[in-house]
Amino acid sequence: MSATIIDGRAIAKDLRAQIKDQVSTLPSQPGLAVILVGDDPASHVYVNNKIKATVNCGMRSIEKRLPADVSAEKIASVIHELNNDKDVHGILLQLPLPKHLDADPLIQMIAPEKDVDGLTFANIGKLVAGDKSGLVPCTPQGSLKLIKSVKDNLSGLHAVIIGRSLLFGKPMGQLLLQENCTVTQAHSRTKDLPALCAEADILIAAVGQPQMVTADWVKAGAIIIDVGINRIGEKTLVGDVDFDTAKEKVAAITPVPGGVGPMTIACLLANTLKAYENIH
Repeated sequence: MSATIIDGRAIAKDLRAQIKDQVSTLPSQPGLAVILVGDDPASHVYVNNKIKATVNCGMRSIEKRLPADVSAEKIASVIHELNNDKDVHGILLQLPLPKHLDADPLIQMIAPEKDVDGLTFANIGKLVAGDKSGLVPCTPQGSLKLIKSVKDNLSGLHAVIIGRSLLFGKPMGQLLLQENCTVTQAHSRTKDLPALCAEADILIAAVGQPQMVTADWVKAGAIIIDVGINRIGEKTLVGDVDFDTAKEKVAAITPVPGGVGPMTIACLLANTLKAYENIH
């Protein structure tokens, strides 16, 4: 058996086209503001991709670029300014921040209705409560769309998530619970992780360990979502799953690159549109 390769690029392209169509009917432009601190090369590439996608969807892009030695007070003042700007509907604080800055209190300063990363306590609470008006973190939201592209009804399936971060693992678990999955949240202290993974109908890896999940960890016919992006050498990107061996055993799997990554930006635009609609 050879797996269906879940094409995140194509699914993201379709989602962006839908968003562009919806934006074209609005009386004004949704505005997405990105705060970028310092000179992290990966962050600069990612932010530039976000800006390009925002403009291509007919939205307004606002960039606030700050030096690496900026104070937390200065970032807080920028967030306050954007919170009060009626032309800004989404605010994103690009992570990671330089080491002298604590991201958590700064994220909590973002107005929840403009928190397109879905990381404020208000939005996390809405997700746990099942309140659909909240903004859901982009990568888990995109991952669910990828799963549902190959299997719409997930009710009763056993989903195992390797990873428990607030950015991905925990919200992913909540989204799958809302789809009536039985969810197991695995992590670095989980006992006999390979045996647990081998029971999963849906296996989601988000640990940042190159090719950690091998074919003998996965159940025949499972759906695999690989969130990891790991660099081997200068040019090779691999996920947390050993793609070449796993694809011969499972029903569907995301590649790296070209799987989850494109969905994150598409869902950021979807959140910006939702924030605009909520605000208006």
